[in-house]
Amino acid sequence: MTVAARPRLSPAQARRIALAAQGLAEPRPVGPVTARHLRRVLERVVLLQIDSVNVFSRAHYLPVFARLGPYRRELLDRLTGYVPRPKNPAMFEYWAHAASLIPVELQPLLRWRMARADEEPWPGIRRIARENPELLEDVLRLVTEQGPVRAGDTGIPRLAPRPGHMWNWHDGKVALEYLFYAGRVTTAKRVNFERYYDLPERVLPPDVLARPTPSEAEAKLELVRLSARALGVATEPDLRDYFRISHDSCKAAVATLVETGELLPVEVTGWSAPAYLWHDARRPRRVAARALLSPFDSLVWYRERTERLFDFFYRIEIYTPEAKRQYGYYVLPFLLGEHLVGRVDLKADRQAGILRVQSAWIELGHDPQYVAAELAAELATTARWLELGEVLVAPRGDLAKELTVAVREASR
Repeated sequence: MTVAARPRLSPAQARRIALAAQGLAEPRPVGPVTARHLRRVLERVVLLQIDSVNVFSRAHYLPVFARLGPYRRELLDRLTGYVPRPKNPAMFEYWAHAASLIPVELQPLLRWRMARADEEPWPGIRRIARENPELLEDVLRLVTEQGPVRAGDTGIPRLAPRPGHMWNWHDGKVALEYLFYAGRVTTAKRVNFERYYDLPERVLPPDVLARPTPSEAEAKLELVRLSARALGVATEPDLRDYFRISHDSCKAAVATLVETGELLPVEVTGWSAPAYLWHDARRPRRVAARALLSPFDSLVWYRERTERLFDFFYRIEIYTPEAKRQYGYYVLPFLLGEHLVGRVDLKADRQAGILRVQSAWIELGHDPQYVAAELAAELATTARWLELGEVLVAPRGDLAKELTVAVREASR
């Protein structure tokens, strides 16, 4: 029996489908951004990755800004609990694509991961359950009686800095993180980004906690379904990366979604792996986006996909020694139209009121003057959003000269 050939997409078609699925193919709102706009973005991307680095902005704020433009960050804070938590929060923190903010209704779909707290976290977290279970119960009792609590409330002193250790967590913090992974505690709020832990029943909506726990296969099927919708067109590794599930589990879910017609097998010219198209994916003929993308934005967080879609090699250099960095510390790709046309290393100098462009770079094949003018306009919008009064470009990078001129022209 002859197997029918898969429909073929060009790289440009795949790129535009991906941008549309991620909410980057629509114009930004003209009037004030409302909570309804934010919810629309969250429906598209499903989750927001969290990161503690604040040299430019907290990571979870940036994907919303990239899609909507300037908005009041308090709108997102109300959904996430980073201000006094509302009665019915829309999002909660858990391990999805790394540490993430996720819609509360997805909590039942991640209980299989919570049940694997003795297997999945990194060794230091698993160790505490194996070697000091009494401490876990003591810390859980503290949360139960006094929550919300900080790691410092456990009374265990913080360790002195140790070479090669990114976080100098004491055992009290490790115990809280184990309980967090296991779903026995959750984030009640953050103050200056420090996590306050409390019991899930005091944070999450009762109707969510009361929902039946799906089987692991059912939960992963739904997670892959959400990933497929958020990506538009994707390979199996792309799909599994979104919620960090295993190859075997993702492969089984993809087979089911192909069988139900929700995923359509396709070929993308230049892609070595088979691809799958979400059955309801938009296929715009043109994309006129302009956005600075966080290193943790779901459009670019899987670097192999970023290179495949945009022919753009991208690695985060935060943890690279300064002397070995190629582009800078906190480097954001610049999306213009449907292409990643450059990158900038940004720092918000809040004390001086300056958005500092530490370096600026252009990709081959793009017009430096045009890119610089558009980038200068986006940087001015970004500075206003961050309540910074000036954009200052350092003389580093092959776009720095043109960008300096464009920023000066834009400020007149």
